Order: sequence, then C-alpha cells, then structure tokens
Amino acid sequence: MLSFLTEAMPLTPSWWDIGARIMLTLIAGGLIGLDRERGGHAAGFRTTILVALAACLAMIQANLLLSTYGKTFSYFTQMDVLRFPLGVLTGVGFIGGGAILRRGDTMTGVTTAATMWFMTVVGLCFGGGQIVTGTIATAVAFVVLSPMKRLDTWLRCERKATLVIYGSNSSIADLSKLLEPLGCSASFGSLKRTDDDRTALGFELRWLAKDPDASARAILTAVSEAHEVAEFSMQSTTT
Repeated sequence: MLSFLTEAMPLTPSWWDIGARIMLTLIAGGLIGLDRERGGHAAGFRTTILVALAACLAMIQANLLLSTYGKTFSYFTQMDVLRFPLGVLTGVGFIGGGAILRRGDTMTGVTTAATMWFMTVVGLCFGGGQIVTGTIATAVAFVVLSPMKRLDTWLRCERKATLVIYGSNSSIADLSKLLEPLGCSASFGSLKRTDDDRTALGFELRWLAKDPDASARAILTAVSEAHEVAEFSMQSTTT
C-alpha cells in the first residue's frame, strides 16, 4: 500500500498512488501558497496550488502513457510522453514572465516567478512518484521563503538613492564630506540649469544599512541641514 514511497514511476500506477500524488501536491502547493498569500504577493494560495497541480497531473498523464511508448512497424511516428511535463514548464514560464514588473529602477515579482517555476518542478516530482524528493524540496522551499526571509531584517545590504540639490560646483566636495561619516558615498551624475536660473546637481548615493528607511531618513536629514534638496528617491528591488 505504501509502495508509492519507494517505487519511482511504475508503469501501472494504482488509483491509490495517483490519489496520494495529487493530495501531496495539494498540501505542498498550499503550504508554499499560504506563505506567499500572507506576504501579499500576486501569485498566492490558489495560484500556487493550481500551478503545482497542473504539473502533477501532466506527469501523471505521462506516467499512464508510459506503457504506450514506442512504435510498431505499421506506424511512422513515435510518442514522447515526456513532452507533457516540458510543455507545463514552458507554460509556467509565461506566467512567471507576467509576474515580473519593472518600474524604473524597481523590479517586482522575481521571487514570485521563481516560486512558480519551483512549484512546477515539485508538482512534477510528486506526479512522477518521487514522493521523498518532492517532500524534501517542499520543505527546503518553505525554509527559504519564510524563515530565511528574516535575514533581511539584520543583514546589511547595499542601498541606493538618487539625490538632487541646488548649489554650485563647490557643493560636490561639501556633500562628500557631509555623507562620509554616515557611511554613504556620493557619485556626481549631472548638472543642469533650472527654469529659475539655478544650478541643480544630481548624485547617485550608495550605502550599507539594515533598515533602508531609517538610514535614508538620516541621510536626507543631514543633507537638508546643509543644502536645499530638490529631489530624493530610493532605488530598490522588491520581490
């Protein structure tokens, strides 16, 4: 009764084997989907389950057709049942491409697209009878997406921002000295005259920080005390 745990893709799977594969895929998709739903991502609970189930059913269909693999002397064509899972992987690529959005320097949906692709592979594992492999993969995915996400709260990452101030050429050296104690480097980017005949200097800022909002506020406050700020915008990547 538990042969489905050790036998990889039998030629004639029983209804118990098929039902167990679908149920385990449902549990795996629901576990990862709940984490994505809780994070407010576009591909949440139901989408993750549907993607995993689609892959699982395609692999089950391929498994059921294994016994028909090959060709006889009266046929000129040969059936390749593994094209079913390959077609699913291609289709999920379109879903993942639609989940990724780019707005200026901000890109969203990369992790969501990767999750959809990963859950497709998990569904293929369960659908093909590789229960242990699919279970381990699901557990690893959950750890990566949930507990390991807490690394973002204490890991010092590089932050970027665009700063525009009103001033003169001497402001370039002044700004560098001002930001150096904050661990921020300023790269001069542009100089232009405004409509009211003022000089606007553009800079690209880079610094390492755990909390991007708090560090950005500290930098903006320090700059505002010495210069008139025309623009300050963060450059970030959201997954």
